[in-house]
Amino acid sequence: MLILGFVLFLTVAEAQVKSNANTVLRKKIVFIAGPDSHGKGEHEHNGGCTLLSKALNDSLPGVEAIVVRNGWPKDESVLDNAAAIVFYLDGGGTDHLELVHAAKMDELVARGAGIVNLHFSLEVDARAGGESFMKWIGGYFETSWSVNPVWEASFARFPDHPVARGLKPFSIRDEWYYHMRFAPGMKGVTPILQALPPESTLNKPDGTHSNNPAVREAVIARKEMQTLAWAFERPDGGRGFGFTGGHMHKNWQNDNFRKLVLNAIAWAAKIDIPAGGIPSATPTDNELNALTKRVN
Repeated sequence: MLILGFVLFLTVAEAQVKSNANTVLRKKIVFIAGPDSHGKGEHEHNGGCTLLSKALNDSLPGVEAIVVRNGWPKDESVLDNAAAIVFYLDGGGTDHLELVHAAKMDELVARGAGIVNLHFSLEVDARAGGESFMKWIGGYFETSWSVNPVWEASFARFPDHPVARGLKPFSIRDEWYYHMRFAPGMKGVTPILQALPPESTLNKPDGTHSNNPAVREAVIARKEMQTLAWAFERPDGGRGFGFTGGHMHKNWQNDNFRKLVLNAIAWAAKIDIPAGGIPSATPTDNELNALTKRVN
């Protein structure tokens, strides 16, 4: 009886050790989704985060992806030990959630958390938050400098970078921001998606988001390729990622579009990316609609 009890004790102890090891090894990724703001099919932040978090949980056994819905978490302890934090929400102005909680952001970044900003979350008041965004992700959307037209961008080449693994040439219509403001000399910044916008994207009058002399000089006069997604390596070894697309919910059905963002989130969390990139099933129309219904 004593021997049997001792064997049982060892078995339970071994299981506990393995359980503890698995807990330690799992990487937490926290999505902070803002309220859906543009009507059905656009800026569906909650649905997009639900889709991406499920794909990561399904494809990467060592990951625990969590979605915080409709704004900053009421209980900030959910951010404890997060390997990466993904922001998919409306930005702009000085009341940007990341600026409101800048002290917490600096704390998270100081301990090595990766920071990912998708679409509108990239826009921040330059004077209030430009320097912080440069430090956190290497760039941002600056009003009266950057522009936000809807256009079809084509991507034929990708850099030799983990975020680009498994990508194939693709074209997709979205509200692709460009002429972004980047760290001086692009230090630490690796462009992942680049394209030359057509001149038709600058056919509106000058405005805070539509057009300006600097962007016309860059795109029309000099024909400079524009960076629409980038990876950023911070001097302290932390990582950031910026992705200007993500306005249209249906674009998550594009396998390359989706794979790029999944790769980037995993890379920001310092997870090894397989040669073919992070796999995920293509969501159907019904699945996209179900996501929207479930989270609104």
